[in-house]
Amino acid sequence: MAEATRIEKDSMGPMTVPSHALWGASTQRAVENFPISGHRLGRRFIRAMGLIKQAAAEVNRELGILPEKPAMLIGQAAQEVIDGKLDEHFLLDVFQTGSGTSSNMNANEVIANRAIQIAGGVVGSKSPVHPNDHVNMAQSSNDVIPTAMHVAIAEALQHDMIPALRRLQETLAKKAVAFDKIVKIGRTHLQDATPIRLGQEFSGYATQIALAETRAQKAIRALRELPIGGTAVGTGINSHPEFGRRVSALLAKKTGIEFVEAANHFEAQGAKDGVVETSGLVRTIAISLTKVANDIRWLASGPRCGIGEIRIPETQPGSSIMPGKVNPVMSEMVLQAAALVIGCDATVAYAGATLGTFDLHVGMPVMANAMLEAIRILSKATSVFSERCAAGIEADEKHCGEMVERSLAMCTSLAPVIGYDKAADIAKKAHKTGKTVRQICIEDAILPADKLNKLLDPMSMTMPSADNIGSGGG
Repeated sequence: MAEATRIEKDSMGPMTVPSHALWGASTQRAVENFPISGHRLGRRFIRAMGLIKQAAAEVNRELGILPEKPAMLIGQAAQEVIDGKLDEHFLLDVFQTGSGTSSNMNANEVIANRAIQIAGGVVGSKSPVHPNDHVNMAQSSNDVIPTAMHVAIAEALQHDMIPALRRLQETLAKKAVAFDKIVKIGRTHLQDATPIRLGQEFSGYATQIALAETRAQKAIRALRELPIGGTAVGTGINSHPEFGRRVSALLAKKTGIEFVEAANHFEAQGAKDGVVETSGLVRTIAISLTKVANDIRWLASGPRCGIGEIRIPETQPGSSIMPGKVNPVMSEMVLQAAALVIGCDATVAYAGATLGTFDLHVGMPVMANAMLEAIRILSKATSVFSERCAAGIEADEKHCGEMVERSLAMCTSLAPVIGYDKAADIAKKAHKTGKTVRQICIEDAILPADKLNKLLDPMSMTMPSADNIGSGGG
């Protein structure tokens, strides 16, 4: 049986629309024009569109431009968009007009038709609410879509990424305290270096993630200026002089994020530098997570023939052919998520650099999609890694101690006392004979026992000491 349809019209003429659809002719035209990827601008972006349309209706009503009845109906319908009740009607492909006009009209039509439903009218009639005249009043796609980008990305950072980073930071900080007395061998250039406490290493990871949260906060600040109020080219044509400021203030109130009207609408609409900056900060967060996840998988390598200084939770079988094998899958998952983020950043950077021409940037949908996908994936990966890997990390204290004792870098603390060259000879002899530095020093009576034990105390090597002053080096 054929699907029931209705006829709607836009400025180009009539279009056949499914009768159940809340979208109209402009959206249907875009559906047919852009059957590209099957990927849609998701929940965060749709919510942002609802917030903007609701705020615009409230401000236009306050300014005496929009009558009470359509303003109230738009507010109700927009709230359903904000709450995710109408997501099925936002069906446009990411790859569309670079201004996002199709997505803006999708929101205008859905909100208008839902408002008409609420009023008991006929869907598609454009009465008592018109998608352009009422829902899009004092707006253009050219200021609405970049505003939606800023709101959606900032909310994703605020509500998804920052909480995930905070949980991981707290988990790693607890491990740093728990592991503070465990001395292990340090490694530089993938070679043995002087001893370090496992807690010190983990404090480094915890600080990386704390700084990642700071970068996420900075990314939100990079997005706080909103283009709304600039309409078509930044001049604000067809809008009230107070419109942009008031809508920005209302969006700040609705989101709890300190949004303000753009200081210069021509910059805000002609370029997307704030989004490019945000993407770079998110990329940096991904690289921080790469360092942490990669170190953890190496420290847990083994279990018998690797480094094996820590044990990570066993979450699933690691091989279809090797019985009993368990792999560091949570670290690998984070590394792959970070790779995606770096690719998304390349998309944002390329679009940012090449698609902003004169008075409009025409890469907005793909930039918004790349940013929101990067934040979504990285936030989820961070949360899962924290819960299913970092929280369950255990130290192999005995193995850490054995590795320290075997290390040739123990000679470092001898150098200030016996000289660099003599300490190097001891290291070479220990390596050649397979003995420890301590054994060689005892056999060759290098120092009195009490002095030797003090200099070769691994814990003392993990902090500054007047008895252990060396020349440094990598």
